[in-house]
Amino acid sequence: MSGTVSDTHRPPATAGAVLRLLRPYQWIKNGVVLLPLVFAQELNNPTAVTRALAATGIFCLISCAVYIFNDLLDRDQDRLHPDKRNRPLASGAVSVRTAALLCVVLVTAGLTGAAALSPRFSLAAFGYLALMAAYSLGLKHLLLIDVICVALGFVLRATGGAVAIDVRFSNWLVVCTLFLALFLALGKRRHELAVLNADAPAHRAVHDAYSVDFLDAMILLVAGAAMVSYTIYTCSQEVVTRIGTDKMYLTLPFVVYGLGRYLWLIRQGRDGGDPSMTLLRDYPLTVTVFCWLASCALVMHGAFS
Repeated sequence: MSGTVSDTHRPPATAGAVLRLLRPYQWIKNGVVLLPLVFAQELNNPTAVTRALAATGIFCLISCAVYIFNDLLDRDQDRLHPDKRNRPLASGAVSVRTAALLCVVLVTAGLTGAAALSPRFSLAAFGYLALMAAYSLGLKHLLLIDVICVALGFVLRATGGAVAIDVRFSNWLVVCTLFLALFLALGKRRHELAVLNADAPAHRAVHDAYSVDFLDAMILLVAGAAMVSYTIYTCSQEVVTRIGTDKMYLTLPFVVYGLGRYLWLIRQGRDGGDPSMTLLRDYPLTVTVFCWLASCALVMHGAFS
């Protein structure tokens, strides 16, 4: 007898199961959309704040659709994972039919909202959706291309936030976003290899091409690149001219500690499998992020002039 229940005989999905399918704890990633609002010093502009929040909500809709689409494709492999087997589709709590319908509704709502916000933002939102669809359909099986796609998804979020409020997002901040996202994606791959061991390729084929030593080297490489690019950003003449102070470098200690803390968690095997959950669960890391944001706000409002 099959271990799964057909959609015809499956009981209706509960609201809790559907909510878990949407992964609300992952919505924190879409906070990247708000970075241009903060760094362009538009927080006192009600119109910009409203548009930025709308853009963030739209990316939440689209990213939820991406999660569902990916879970639909990966439900058999997820059943082999010690944690992912509890996901609603892998566990059978939500039917394939229900998930597919919800995915279509979310995509339609997200793209409609994006088009209403602005044509340029619509391009960013559609580009994100297309990239993530290509990732789910095959790019996630290619060495390094998989993590680069994930990182570019964060860059498109940040770019979308900038075009939504019609401001220029610093090239150095874009580069820093790319390297930081690569750092997180590589850390996730390392965690999966460490947890799954010999079963890793059965869960995700690309794991057969990775090794812990290779990932450790790449993680250190992109962490250093993120640090250097953020340092250049804080000291760039563009930033000094725009915010009226050269003290942005005072935020660097929080970045150093945050990267070091996350790297330590990965190397100790304590976390790293899900960056969003790590941020929510690890108290020192959470405090560091809030301190970094607070220090950025203080510097930009002249507290250290």
